[in-house]
Amino acid sequence: MGPDTALAPPLLTMSGITKSFPGVRALDGVDLEVQAGEVHCLLGQNGAGKSTLIKVLAGAHQPDGGVITWHGEQVALRSPIAAMRLGIATIYQELDLVEALSVAENVFLGHEPTSAGFVVRGSAARTETAALLRRLGHPEIDPERLVGDLSAAHQQIVSMARALSHDVRLMVMDEPSAALDPDEVENLFRIVGDLTAEGVAVVYISHRLEEIRRIGDRVTVLKDGRAVAVGLPAEQTPTRDIISLMTGRNVEYVFPDRPNSGPRTDPVLKVQGLTRAGEFAPFDLDIRPGEIVGLAGLVGSGRSEILETIYGARKPTAGQIEVGGRSLRTGSVRAAVRAGLGLAPEERKAQALLMLESVTRNVSVSSMSRFSYGGWLDRGREREAARGATRELSLSPDDPSVPVRTLSGGNQQKAVLARWLLRGCRVLLLDEPTRGVDVGARAELYAVIRRLADEGLAVLLVSSEVPEVLGLADRVLVLREGRVIHESPATDLDEHGVLDLVLEGAR
Repeated sequence: MGPDTALAPPLLTMSGITKSFPGVRALDGVDLEVQAGEVHCLLGQNGAGKSTLIKVLAGAHQPDGGVITWHGEQVALRSPIAAMRLGIATIYQELDLVEALSVAENVFLGHEPTSAGFVVRGSAARTETAALLRRLGHPEIDPERLVGDLSAAHQQIVSMARALSHDVRLMVMDEPSAALDPDEVENLFRIVGDLTAEGVAVVYISHRLEEIRRIGDRVTVLKDGRAVAVGLPAEQTPTRDIISLMTGRNVEYVFPDRPNSGPRTDPVLKVQGLTRAGEFAPFDLDIRPGEIVGLAGLVGSGRSEILETIYGARKPTAGQIEVGGRSLRTGSVRAAVRAGLGLAPEERKAQALLMLESVTRNVSVSSMSRFSYGGWLDRGREREAARGATRELSLSPDDPSVPVRTLSGGNQQKAVLARWLLRGCRVLLLDEPTRGVDVGARAELYAVIRRLADEGLAVLLVSSEVPEVLGLADRVLVLREGRVIHESPATDLDEHGVLDLVLEGAR
């Protein structure tokens, strides 16, 4: 996508970068070279070192060794502010916006516009923010609107506008398309193209390999803290080779076998006429023990809202839910958990995990009463129970005392699943279970989910990855604009058929 920069000196060079944390060497002599005006794709499994490397580049981590040069001069990125002053902006997968502030306040947070040496607030910030939003193709976003009221896609645009409010020369995008529907992805690609045409370099991280093919110029692959391939041509390098470099395998999706016959027992979860005005129309669903049901549809089709309403995190406008033949009080998470429902939400770091706590505490948090006696907590029993649940899911490392924030994305997801395994839930609600999870850990999670279903758990799955829904689920419901437009066994559908269904009403 970028210009021919084969003879140009690199904008950024990272040579021999090392970084260790207690018990783990996250980066082991990594090299990265980025040219001005190119899209350089950074690939690797979770735990390969991508997040650590971009945090070093962003000034959030200090490397233990190695050299960083910028425009040919050695630099020390001692803080995010230092990196930003050089023109390096990072947009993380979990956006670091302040939801209680307006769009304009977020865009200029910490570097308000000035005039004659004085900070200018109000109209000047709004005017400049509006200009940035027009540049990004979203003039409809109101600079005065609270960020917390925006969609995930629009929040990402605000984060990009904040980056562009500086004199950015290199922008790092961590999984930027993860929460976007196809139209928004196309707009993202247009923005990336506009940036590179202006000479801005983009370091692009994505688990969607088809995106790398479309917009990437070169690819660097990390594995176990090392760069196993540097500067591969994005268009010419076969997908099979990239996946093999990342995982040692040559397939992207590896699904476990389905059971030979479907469940014949009574439904464990029964949903009748569940409705939330403005979000989804009356929704009916039966799930039996051992069955995996998938919800397919575009972002905004009502998939996540249905899961959260079943779980009690949203109050329905109408409808009934039964678990094990008993009516469930809607709009109550406590009632749902007591009835045997468990939710692994899309934003696991923000909505499910206690990032500063140990794996033990994250796994036991929904079952604390089991380990409490007369106001005292039996930490030994808590630790052993958590270890049993995490070992059943092969969570790595096999040490429940480590902080959950140190785990890879796949193992963090296993910690969430272990919580509900320990709780003994009957219905597992999974919202984007492999978001931000590498292709190697995906296969492990698929095997875990199928094994839990085979042991009698009912699973309701939401995923933006159509192959994931079709490969893992027994039965699929296709949603469009809050309505179920198709239901069938997963084996009766293919990816093109699902996309035809969900896009029919979007044209």
